[in-house]
Amino acid sequence: MRFNHFKVFSGNANPALAAEICYELGCQLGAVNVRQFADGEVHLQVQENVRGADVFVVQPTCTPVDRNLMELLLMMDALKRASAERITAVLPYYGYARQDRKDRPRMPISARLVASLIERAGANRILALDLHAAQIQGFFDVPVDHLFATPVMIDYFSELGGESLTVVSPDAGGVERARAFAKRLDSPLAIIDKRRTDVNVAEVMHIIGDVEGQHCLIVDDLIDTAGTLVKATEALLEQGALSVRACATHAVLSGPAVERIENSGLQEVIVTNSIPLRGEADNCRRIKQLSVAPLLAKAIQSVHEDGSVSTLFV
Repeated sequence: MRFNHFKVFSGNANPALAAEICYELGCQLGAVNVRQFADGEVHLQVQENVRGADVFVVQPTCTPVDRNLMELLLMMDALKRASAERITAVLPYYGYARQDRKDRPRMPISARLVASLIERAGANRILALDLHAAQIQGFFDVPVDHLFATPVMIDYFSELGGESLTVVSPDAGGVERARAFAKRLDSPLAIIDKRRTDVNVAEVMHIIGDVEGQHCLIVDDLIDTAGTLVKATEALLEQGALSVRACATHAVLSGPAVERIENSGLQEVIVTNSIPLRGEADNCRRIKQLSVAPLLAKAIQSVHEDGSVSTLFV
């Protein structure tokens, strides 16, 4: 082990998750003062000594995305200038991840730009949870440990296993994720073929696989406006599915998402606390939140002790 001690800090994005991680690790959350000037600028000061420390900054870049991203960048810059030995950016949710390629002319690759900003601010390594696309790891020139919430979800859904459960990928891009999930549950796999007509607008085309008489579980990495999820649910029920559940690591839940879920045929939606539930989402009877704090705590411990992170998923 190269470092005598480690410290965990958090901005305002998800302090409850950071506190839970510290509880699992048996340490105190680092003291930092984050406030905002009248014009919207972020003012930040780390309030304890970090010289020579192995530092972990827990900060999902969720809503408000740009403010939380700035908090992350400023905190890492402050830690670097305070002589922290190593800084690991712990990203339970990586904002801008869906903008990972140029699919139209004259567009930025925003996920790549954000990666550059995080590195330039002082991150020596990255600990990310369920990136929207695994290749985003290649946008960084520092080591990236890519965690998956699958073990947390599997523990919850394992009791639903058996021949009547079918795992469903909501689109072609999520097939690999859904296939791994189906393998762990020893369940068949179905795929929904959809055509996206505009940003945040999706039209379900048809289902590949047999879902008639099955209890279906839609597996995705995030739920944004829930348009895809609700239309997928309708299509599955129309094809004879007995019930439909869904699970996703990141509960972005923008705009009408909660209302759509409430008015849909979904039996329940399981998410993690990578992003805090706010407002209507926190009171939605169909949304249940599982904690990824024990998983992230074990990963932080492994990184600090130069151990293997991959063993967490064996």
